[in-house]
Amino acid sequence: MHILDLSIAQIHTKLVAKETTPLLLAKEAIARARANDDNAFELITESLALSTAETLTQPEPDNLLWGIPFAIKDNFSTAGLPTTSGSNILNGYQPLYDATVYKKLIEAKAVLIGKTTLDELAMGGTGMTGHLGKQFNPYDPTHSRQVGGSSSGSAIVVASGIVPFSLGSDTGDSVRKPASYTGLVGFKPTWGKISRYGLFPFAPSLDHVGYFTRSVADAALILDQLAGYDPDDATSAALKHQPTLPNLQVLQSKPYRIAILKPVIHSIQDGDILAAFNRTVEHLNADGCQVEPIDFPENLLAAIYPAYMTISCAEATSNNANLDGIKFGPFFAGQTYQDVMHQARSHGFSELIKRRFVIGSYVLMKENQHDLFLRAQKIRGLIIQALNRVYEKYDAIYLPAAPTIAPKFTDSSDRLSNEYLIADSHLALGNFAGLPSITIPIGFKSGMPFGVNVMTKAWDEFGVLQLAQMIEKHTGYRNLSYGGRDR
Repeated sequence: MHILDLSIAQIHTKLVAKETTPLLLAKEAIARARANDDNAFELITESLALSTAETLTQPEPDNLLWGIPFAIKDNFSTAGLPTTSGSNILNGYQPLYDATVYKKLIEAKAVLIGKTTLDELAMGGTGMTGHLGKQFNPYDPTHSRQVGGSSSGSAIVVASGIVPFSLGSDTGDSVRKPASYTGLVGFKPTWGKISRYGLFPFAPSLDHVGYFTRSVADAALILDQLAGYDPDDATSAALKHQPTLPNLQVLQSKPYRIAILKPVIHSIQDGDILAAFNRTVEHLNADGCQVEPIDFPENLLAAIYPAYMTISCAEATSNNANLDGIKFGPFFAGQTYQDVMHQARSHGFSELIKRRFVIGSYVLMKENQHDLFLRAQKIRGLIIQALNRVYEKYDAIYLPAAPTIAPKFTDSSDRLSNEYLIADSHLALGNFAGLPSITIPIGFKSGMPFGVNVMTKAWDEFGVLQLAQMIEKHTGYRNLSYGGRDR
């Protein structure tokens, strides 16, 4: 096993002991990136990575990210580096400023290896809609299974052992679902906990910065680096972040009260996933937790997907109105502004994006807002109220993260079965209410990983991480990577 296949803390120990150097790690990460055939990168930043790593000669014992390679989803602004958000309309675009999260990692002297692929403009959950084509699940060498999206490339680079962590964005489940499909920890904190300044907006009322790691402790480490108030982000919470990792390492587990939503469990058909999930429930009960199946309005769970599509498409249509061929995007000459915009958008967007913008425009039309957009917002409010009632009695909600292992590309992606509507969409609860939510691996089926999800009250990042660590302790699934197993 190479050093890159270890946890961030373990790599840090090797760096401080001078058993390796940032330059050697960067070279190995770049070699792995170039050898990977899962279509994970929009851009491999080889020159930047090597020049940065060469300056890091004296280890910093108290800086756990010193010299650590990482990757970032290509919808985060990086000054002077192409940032396409997976869309042809932004080919060649180079921002003039850095996203706050990227700036924090650079200031911590982490080393950027590359910008990762994604579903176009972060819309989609398959890893199939970006302008560079499909992304492939690293656990399936036949390239027949999805990795999930929209943070597909960011999941691949961690699951393949290229880097120990990567940044993504999560609007409905775009970090946590791919984490389940690739055997990773996928975490999004409370809305407002991490600055979104420099993250290209999809649906700002739902968008979260999230990230992938290979252990819960590493997820806590990255949270401590990225969390905090940012005056450049109007939605950033002005709350002081209490370091999570030190407490996670020393505090004992507490007897959490945990709810399992019955309609979600009843909608899952895979017996192997349910059996593994039930084993973890037994472990949690043995640890002193009280895990109980509870009722939850099934009609609200079935409404998640249509409400999400309505709200997200409406917000996306508004937020991407500047991609018009004049402010941003390729310029095509025309007699009017409408002609220029029509040509730029016709050539620059895929069919999926065009459809979503049509939906968004339709629901925002004055005559449709009351029956469509405002109704979806009211449904969202009812869902949040129902969640708040659960959290009056329980500390956390615990469920399988997805109803299946990573689906094949040939599987239908637009079916409307109960399983699809409920079991495949419930992670969006965390986006509707802005709650901390984490996915961790608990098993394998046919060589493919699958995971569970823990969601707690707003601002209880410590609780969600501690519960995840309790589960991780029993399963033993940490530091997983497909490349790490093979090398």
